[in-house]
Amino acid sequence: MRLFTCQSCGNAVYFENTRCERCGAALGFLPDRLQLSALRVLDDGTFEPFAAPGTQWRACGHAGAHGCNWLVPEASNGPWCAADALNRTIPDLSLAENVERWQVLERAKRRLVYSLLRLGLPLVSKAVDAAHGLAFDFLADQPDGTTALTGHVDGVVTINVAEADPVEGLRRREQLDELYRTVLGHFRHEIAHYYWERLVEAGDRLDACRALFGDERCDYQAAIQRHYAEGPPSDWQDRHISPYAAAHPWEDWAETFAHYLHIIDTLDTAQSFGISVDPAAPAAPGVDTERLGDAYAPRSAKALVEAWLPLSFAVNSLNRSMGLGDLYPFVLTAPVIAKLDFVRSIVRAR
Repeated sequence: MRLFTCQSCGNAVYFENTRCERCGAALGFLPDRLQLSALRVLDDGTFEPFAAPGTQWRACGHAGAHGCNWLVPEASNGPWCAADALNRTIPDLSLAENVERWQVLERAKRRLVYSLLRLGLPLVSKAVDAAHGLAFDFLADQPDGTTALTGHVDGVVTINVAEADPVEGLRRREQLDELYRTVLGHFRHEIAHYYWERLVEAGDRLDACRALFGDERCDYQAAIQRHYAEGPPSDWQDRHISPYAAAHPWEDWAETFAHYLHIIDTLDTAQSFGISVDPAAPAAPGVDTERLGDAYAPRSAKALVEAWLPLSFAVNSLNRSMGLGDLYPFVLTAPVIAKLDFVRSIVRAR
């Protein structure tokens, strides 16, 4: 994620900010420019962004109490921003617990959509393209015991709103032995299933994908049941990015795609802050993140990993100094790097 500044006063601001804490200027995100901008409030209540003078925008229909800071072009017919227009179902906001959970989900979803827009991946709502579009359903478990299952089917990504509750999220993380289970991670994993259908299955890369990830035509339900009953194979780390990736080729693709987004977005953040790593130990690898070039457009997985490993080692070490777990507790073996490179090539082809 790039570092943003308030054009009114030069203060550093977060992607999620709606107002500059230094000068009080209203802030809004321009999805067509991938830019957070200070805003001039016009007489009719619309905005003229500092970053796009002469243009006119309005707040998303989910602004204000619901926290969305993305803007809608004044000429647009709909009330929703480019991220919220992808929603098909939102939680019942008359329930107080759902309001905060939904805000957590939306913050993660906007980070996801930022990445997808920056990568130039196809992104259209099912309301516009029913056959190939994307939709999000944010559902809650029902009083009768019906569970809302997080997953993807035919372009619809479903997220159980309980995933946004810190206590429930921790319980599920431990129950399923998924120690890196996060809301943003869910979004990145499930969107990968959508792009498998759009970019791999519908393209000419299916044979190449099977050569790396395995044949997805093997029984999916049986594979998932076996995974939760028996766990991953003892040597899963030799070939897979995570234990769950070993469950089935579809999950291997999705986990690898999600980690690709984890890595490029974190490296992009490091670049924005000018972070470089120069270890004191002579044999330890160092990295100047600026040498990588655009983290969202790496020339190879090798270049990406050469920048990522020293950075993740340094941040893991910082976490350990604070008594926390590793930020990135994963091993990138040669087969995993080859899979990351396949994801990179699919994304770059767009």
